[in-house]
Amino acid sequence: MALRTGSRNPRAGAHRAPRPGPPLRVSVARKARDRDGKTGVFGVTLRSRPMLKRASVVIVIGALLAVGLVRGGGASAEPTVYQFLLDWEQGDYAAAAALTTGHPQAVVTELSSAYGNLDATDLVLSMGHITQDGDAALASFNASIDLGSSGLQWTYDGRFRLQESGSTWRVVWSPSVIVPQLRTGDRLAVVQEAYPRAALLASDGQPLSVPSSTYLIGVIPNHLRGGEVLTFAERLVAALQLPDLPPAQVAGQIRASLSNQFQELFTLTPAQFASLRSRLTGIPGIQVRHTRERLFDSIAPDVVGAVGTETASILREDGVPYRPGTTIGLSGLQQTFQSQLAGTPTTAVVIENAKGDEPYEPQVWQGLRGTPVRTTLDYDDQVAANSALADVHGSAAIVAVQADSGKVLAVSSHQAAGMPQLSPLGGEYQPGQSFTIVSGAALLATGRVLPTSKIGCSPSSQVNGHDFSNVPADPASLAANSTFGKDFSLHCSTAFTVLSEIPSFQLQLSTAAAEFGIGAQLQRPLAGYFSGTIGQEAGEARVAADAIGQGDVLVSPLAMALAAATVDTGRWHAPSLVTDSSSSPGVVAARETMSRQVLSELQSLMHGAVVHGSAAAANVGGTVYGQVGNAAFGGKGHLSISWFVGYQGGVAFAVVELVKSPSDAAASVAGAFLRNIRTGS
Repeated sequence: MALRTGSRNPRAGAHRAPRPGPPLRVSVARKARDRDGKTGVFGVTLRSRPMLKRASVVIVIGALLAVGLVRGGGASAEPTVYQFLLDWEQGDYAAAAALTTGHPQAVVTELSSAYGNLDATDLVLSMGHITQDGDAALASFNASIDLGSSGLQWTYDGRFRLQESGSTWRVVWSPSVIVPQLRTGDRLAVVQEAYPRAALLASDGQPLSVPSSTYLIGVIPNHLRGGEVLTFAERLVAALQLPDLPPAQVAGQIRASLSNQFQELFTLTPAQFASLRSRLTGIPGIQVRHTRERLFDSIAPDVVGAVGTETASILREDGVPYRPGTTIGLSGLQQTFQSQLAGTPTTAVVIENAKGDEPYEPQVWQGLRGTPVRTTLDYDDQVAANSALADVHGSAAIVAVQADSGKVLAVSSHQAAGMPQLSPLGGEYQPGQSFTIVSGAALLATGRVLPTSKIGCSPSSQVNGHDFSNVPADPASLAANSTFGKDFSLHCSTAFTVLSEIPSFQLQLSTAAAEFGIGAQLQRPLAGYFSGTIGQEAGEARVAADAIGQGDVLVSPLAMALAAATVDTGRWHAPSLVTDSSSSPGVVAARETMSRQVLSELQSLMHGAVVHGSAAAANVGGTVYGQVGNAAFGGKGHLSISWFVGYQGGVAFAVVELVKSPSDAAASVAGAFLRNIRTGS
């Protein structure tokens, strides 16, 4: 692992090798502990080293000692080697130090602190070959160290010299006795370096995330004295309002860092930093760096989702130890493909010398770089949808799909001040008269209704004692001799409620809803989104309400975009959101729908609605097909949801906008979307 000592790369600054200083724990994929058997910082009771060794002491004496150990008939060095390794393994450092040539207290300190940064939970020493020549000997051994909850085990071969003085052998002391290449002033640590988070991509390979403001909260370690580190960490954790994050872990990362370089500790969004700024800037020694990263913002947040960093509470809820540079998907595709995008960090046991030179790495476990996830989103269509919603007055959303495949091309939403957010994929809304696309197909399928049939449109109608009226009440639509085609184009509710009493209509409506994918089982990663529902047999009035997208009918913008695509191609296609073969589910076969005659008639009705009817605001040139609708939002009556559902040029889409009174506002947004696609804006 090539540890960086220069400029900061995204998500990696916290994983550089530590400067010399007091021993501490730096591994993040593990549980902290103390050496007295007390509860560690994650509340896990761990055994002290003496307790561990009483439970299991492993010293392996090889048969290699039996022959040729001693030359010249002198005393054997083997008992000293054995006892030294046993005392060291059992944590009896004073006894081990007494068997060396070093200053006893210095040896005790070096032995007891050697693995302090490794979060070692167990140490096993196995004695190897010993060669002896006169009053000198060389002993080899194997060390095996469990590196805490990281699940890694570091195994290495060591050796040390012994010197005979009189009849007593002593280990010739040097820190290299503990680990080869370890020298006075050096220290061991476990260092992890995460790869930058992999990107979510549009279908053409462009990243969906965009560079945005990011605030890095950190410190230059040598600006703090040793005793100030924990105090700094405590104040920082308190300022960030992270009561479940042990400050000792933050202090550990500070001590483990290169002492004269900026050490990132937390990454904040602009909103987080703004709310915490006064608390943070009052902490002595704190450093704040403003940068831009592809992390928090994207052109398609409804699909991409949110990314959390070290401050995310879910990390501690899941028992993930603190590590600077951690990123976790909180929603959307960032959450669905967390493992694939984040990868795994490279972990190294390092030796850093007192001069702060490039650390030596006696052991490296290579991590895995995260791999990008390519989505079906069309970058230009997504930008076109975003632009269409930029200036709308109410909360609004757009979903666009490729009509002949079901690939999702754009997903966008806009929340207006004082209004609820609309969910383009998971929202459950009444579609109003835009649902006459489905009920119109059902009526045509009965064989008793033609586009030219004289149906008429009255201001009100009554079905089984239930009153219906046109919303909005458009005088131009009130014609007693109007045709079904005219009624459709002016989204006349009363005409559809009257026609719902045709005996075969209820069965045809259920069939048509299924053919249009209402209630279909969606697959990963869209499995959690809403494909719609429609009521079952519940009386004539309820069926009439369903016919005009009220009653028990609930849909999402995604579901209606797929319905429009069905009219365009004559087949319902299951939606897809990722194209990567390792991420996407198996292809779902397209579902045949209505007869060619019904399909042709329905297409004609939708084109007429745009050219001559209520959907005219979407008529921006070319051949546009669509239908508008209005329904009460949330059952509270003070807001309405305006719909446009349609298609052009192989792109099918649904637009919704919250309005204060029923209107055809969504048709204007649809027109803006189509113009943006054409002009590339």
